[in-house]
Amino acid sequence: MNVKNCHNFHDFRQLAKRRLPGPIFNYIDGAADDEVTYRRNTTSFGDCDLVPSVLRGVSDVDMSVTIMGQRLAMPVYCSPTALQRLFHHQGERAVAAAAAKYGTMFGVSSLGTISLEEARQISDGPQVYQFYFHKDRGLNREMMARSKQAGVNVMMLTVDSITGGNRERDKRTGFSIPFKLNLAGLTQFAVRPAWAINYLMHERFRLPQLDSHVDMGGGAMSISRYFTEMLDPAMSWADVAEMVQHWDGQFCLKGIMSVQDAQRAAEIGCTGIVISNHGGRQLDGSRSAFDQLAEIVDAVGHKIDVMMDGGVQRGTHVLKALSLGAKAVGLGRYYLFPLAAAGQAGVERALDLMRSEIARDMKLMGCTSVDQLTRQNLRFRQNAPY
Repeated sequence: MNVKNCHNFHDFRQLAKRRLPGPIFNYIDGAADDEVTYRRNTTSFGDCDLVPSVLRGVSDVDMSVTIMGQRLAMPVYCSPTALQRLFHHQGERAVAAAAAKYGTMFGVSSLGTISLEEARQISDGPQVYQFYFHKDRGLNREMMARSKQAGVNVMMLTVDSITGGNRERDKRTGFSIPFKLNLAGLTQFAVRPAWAINYLMHERFRLPQLDSHVDMGGGAMSISRYFTEMLDPAMSWADVAEMVQHWDGQFCLKGIMSVQDAQRAAEIGCTGIVISNHGGRQLDGSRSAFDQLAEIVDAVGHKIDVMMDGGVQRGTHVLKALSLGAKAVGLGRYYLFPLAAAGQAGVERALDLMRSEIARDMKLMGCTSVDQLTRQNLRFRQNAPY
C-alpha cells in the first residue's frame, strides 16, 4: 500500500502503523485510561442521521467559512498538535504547506518542532498558536509577544491539559521525550529500521518554542515533567482574562466542554472556543464534543465562534457538526496518520479527500453553501442532545 491507495482515515492509519515504530504509532493512536472517550468521539456521529433534500440545483458548491476573522476555503482546519517531527521528518513544515495549498488554517503547538517564524514563512494563510499556560508568567508574556511578532492570527489557549492524561499505551513501552524506552519499546523500534534511518539522517529533534526551557539534548526535562512541573494547574479565569486583554486580538479557548465555561469565555472577551476533549487523551469518560455541540451553540453561538474537534473521520461528520451550528471543525489524527505515512504528500492527499467528500456530500444534501446546513437536516436515533 502507498499513499495513492489510501482512500479514507483507516487506510492512512494502517499505512502509518506499518511505517512507524510501535511506541510512536501508539503515541498518536492512543488515549487515556480505557480509551472510552476516544472511541465515543467517532461513534457519536453514528447516532445522528442526515436527511437530504433533492432537486435543489447544486451544480456549484461554496464550502468556504469565516472563523475568528479568518476565511477558510473549506470548513475544516488542521488542529495544532505536538511533536510532529517524530512522525515524519517534514513535521509541521508539511502541514503548513498542505494547509496553504488547500486554503485552510493550521497551527503550531508550544511543543511544536518548528518555530512560529518558520511556519509563517511557509504559509501566509491563517495560523494559530496552541498555547500552554506556564507557572512562569514572564515566559507566558514572552511567548505571546513572540507570537504577535511572528504574525500569528489566532491565539489558541489549551485549557484541558493542566496535567497529562493517563496514557497507558505509552507506559507499556516506556515512551517519552527524550526517549527512555524499555525492552518492549526498543524491540518495536528495531523492527522499523527505516524510521530510525529517516529520523537520524535529518536535523535533530528540537522544540523551538521552548529551547531555552526544555533541554531535549541533555534530557534535562522530559515531556511528562514539562506538563507536571512547568504548566500551572492553578490557571484561573482571571489569568485567562488578563491574557485576552494582553493579546488584544482573536483569542480562542480549546478544551471547553460545558455551557457554563462557554458562557464565561464569551464574557471575558474570547472570540472563539473549540469544544474538545483533547481527542480522548485527557479525561476518559468525558462526553464527546459532538454530543455537547448543540447546547453550547444554543448558549453562546450568537456571541462567539464555536468550533469542535474529536473523532472526525469523514465529510459527513463535518456536515453533521456544521448542521448543529459549528462554524468549522478541527482535524487531528485525520492528518497525523497521513503525515506519518507520507509527509506532505500524505497530508495533501488527506485534505484533498476531505474536500472532495464535503463537496460531494453537500451536493447530495441539496446544499450549495455551508449556511444552508441546519438542524432540519438531522435526525437523532436516541438521546437527542437538544
